Amino acid sequence: MFARSLVPTADMAPAGAPRIASVGRALPPHRYDQDTLAAGLKALWRHDPAGRRVLRMHDRVQVGGRNLALPMSEYPKLTDFGACNDAFIRVGTELAADALTQACATAGIAPDHIDALFFTTVTGLATPTIDARLVNRLGLRRDIRRFPFFGLGCVGGAAGVARMSDYLRGAPHHIAALVSVELCSLTLQRADHSVANLIASGLFGDGAACVLAMGADRIEVAEGPPTPIVCASTSALYPDTERVMGWDIGADGFKVVLSAGVPTVVEEHIGADVDAFLAEHGLTRHDIDRWICHPGGPKVITALEAALDLPTDALDLTRKSLADIGNLSSASVLHVLADHIDADPPTGDRWAMLMAMGPGFCAELVLLRW
Repeated sequence: MFARSLVPTADMAPAGAPRIASVGRALPPHRYDQDTLAAGLKALWRHDPAGRRVLRMHDRVQVGGRNLALPMSEYPKLTDFGACNDAFIRVGTELAADALTQACATAGIAPDHIDALFFTTVTGLATPTIDARLVNRLGLRRDIRRFPFFGLGCVGGAAGVARMSDYLRGAPHHIAALVSVELCSLTLQRADHSVANLIASGLFGDGAACVLAMGADRIEVAEGPPTPIVCASTSALYPDTERVMGWDIGADGFKVVLSAGVPTVVEEHIGADVDAFLAEHGLTRHDIDRWICHPGGPKVITALEAALDLPTDALDLTRKSLADIGNLSSASVLHVLADHIDADPPTGDRWAMLMAMGPGFCAELVLLRW
């Protein structure tokens, strides 16, 4: 099942296409290497077989270290879902403000010039949502249009870029921001000794990101590295895959659903979906200069390489992001996008593919033109 946006030609970006102006990133200051985190969990689960397996599980995910919402010493004080969620709101609002402020500063845009604010998370609940809390904190306009999303998970960063771009095509004189906040450490289930929870405890980290974008009538020349135009997007939902990835939500909060079949689903579907999407725009995989992929985990990255027959270095920045900060759910692909913007810009006009997968099970593909 697909939903598609407008079609560009292969030799130019489509009229009315918005441009990404900047990407801001924010990580909490409490950083720990993977060995320290694994040792802490081993001590927590010392009376259970999980304690003997945690070191092995953490080694498999190829993460070198992660930033946590709180100091490690604070987590034992989070005795219920309410305490975890309160921490999510407090820390998440701070990180969201930092990421948005950084994106505005990089693009040279005042916060009160933003017309629409998109927000995505899957690791905490708040009403009013965190995006609403940014209005007073950062001096955003009272008439700002808000679009909070919950439940998209790892696909939320790519989907957010796509939906924000759809909005800007309809409002080409507007400026919009997408903010992603994910504090995965606050969802840890201490009584869950399943393989899925052990892997998640080693794979996921905490962080935020903000993508600032301009409609075609507001595109301005700004200092800094070249930034891409958003040309088109597509969404794919795979039937009968609801239990591949997600949450079971109960009295204790968020219990991870993470199937070992995720890489298989990726390898079975993503190649054909990418090819069909590109073919509609007169392109093939060989036309894509940059692959900006969500770092779902080492097996998922390998599955992407195999399904798309990518060069061995195509996902280097994705792998580096995973090793440096772990999987930040929806924020991760936005961190990888920032890494690509900061890297040496492509020579001449080049195509790029921004992509992520998440609960549903689903994929979101976004075609960019540098």
